[in-house]
Amino acid sequence: MGEPARQLDTIDVAPPFTTRDAAAMQIRFAGVAAQDMLRELLTGELAGRIASVSSYGAESAVLLHMVAQIDKDVPVVFTNTQKMFGETLAYRDELSERLGLTDLRVFRPDPRMLALKDATGMRWSYDPDGCCEIRKVEPMRRALAPFDAWISGRKGFQAGTRTALPRFEEDEGRLKINPLADWNKAQLDGYFEEHDLPRHPLEAQGYLSIGCAPCTSKVKPGEDPRAGRWRGWDKVECGIHVSPLPTEDPIF
Repeated sequence: MGEPARQLDTIDVAPPFTTRDAAAMQIRFAGVAAQDMLRELLTGELAGRIASVSSYGAESAVLLHMVAQIDKDVPVVFTNTQKMFGETLAYRDELSERLGLTDLRVFRPDPRMLALKDATGMRWSYDPDGCCEIRKVEPMRRALAPFDAWISGRKGFQAGTRTALPRFEEDEGRLKINPLADWNKAQLDGYFEEHDLPRHPLEAQGYLSIGCAPCTSKVKPGEDPRAGRWRGWDKVECGIHVSPLPTEDPIF
């Protein structure tokens, strides 16, 4: 009798999530309140597989509060680009303490890459896309490596480029969740008031979308909330939410 066929070891290289998975999630949670949707996912199939990404900006407290109400141990990723407002760093610490978050993960740019690509610290002034790639996109990619899914705080009303924002997207093989995609400013303000959440200290000064200090300005009446980001440049996103084409090298 011949020996049984040898079973070869195989490695599953399929991504955790596909665009089809994201579309199925979109249908599954249609009409479900953001809090209920998050609770089902964070305590169910995505438990231990997901992180919440936060800029600790003007409206970040709403989503962070929702997550903390469900599970304070969910990892929260913050990228310190080393160009942040001091007020943002102080707000990050205050809000994290207030909400009782237990796993705040701070990622910074690779110092070797900074020395090679932005030794003067002035790349933002002539190449904001390259600056964002070095200081935010690359650190975020490292931060998300252990996870199959992540939570984003983007909202559709923030800018014309986000009006059709879905709740679920596929992003480099991961599931990206935008729980507040269909929330408006009144809903956010109401949530702040209902739960007595602290506001970012720069919001009262007219900074409605807060990123790095050199590339953030006050928003004028009637402008999109994100109009103060990269003012004067043909740029509306840092790059985390816009994947480069395979042939592109945004660092150079």
